[in-house]
Amino acid sequence: MSGRLLLVSTPIGNLEDLTPRARRAFEEAQVIACEDTRVTGRLLQRLGIKRRLVSLHEHNERSRVPGLLEELRAGNTVAVTTDAGTPLVSDPGFVLVRAAAREGTRIEPIAGPSAILAALVASALPPHPFTFAGFPPPKTGKRRKFYRRFAPLEHTLIFFESPHRIVASLEDARTELGDRPAALCRELTKLHEETLRGTLSEVHQELAARSSIKGELTLVVQGAGNANATPEDTGAGG
Repeated sequence: MSGRLLLVSTPIGNLEDLTPRARRAFEEAQVIACEDTRVTGRLLQRLGIKRRLVSLHEHNERSRVPGLLEELRAGNTVAVTTDAGTPLVSDPGFVLVRAAAREGTRIEPIAGPSAILAALVASALPPHPFTFAGFPPPKTGKRRKFYRRFAPLEHTLIFFESPHRIVASLEDARTELGDRPAALCRELTKLHEETLRGTLSEVHQELAARSSIKGELTLVVQGAGNANATPEDTGAGG
């Protein structure tokens, strides 16, 4: 009898965003595959839950998949989670989900927090269509080529970026995309949450003037030619 694979979303900052269903998923799982066992361990400790944890990250995901598939084949419930947000989205889990789907395993997404959607709705930019592109490459040449690929899209663009690369990345984005309206969301749902809105050059100027930049960053950039787009123009729906 095949088990269940639960994809459990966790808070991106504020622990109050953990859903009752996510808590129940952790309680029902025999094993929890997580990006960092220390991070998930602290979360489970706060919840008063003890479960077997298995690391599942970009460096070991392929080697972990056979063992986790055996757990599922034995009828066990396996939960997959990440340090924050929704699994698989710029985080590990896809290789396992694809393999489990091929075997006909029941896969249940446990919906919850997402930095992508939180930043999108707070950006004051057209909410759809949008394209999430993940993290730009760390080096300038490849990063500019990366941004150039998205320049023609009329979709609102969403990127993740690290604090120590954001200033250079904003300059590369302005060079390849033009000086478009943008919003940079920092530390979403946390105590020091901040959203900077303006053109790419204005956001760049603000951050470049700071002595240090900390926290999780999500960059939202207006698509090509959609300055006056409204939900009605794009066929809004819930």
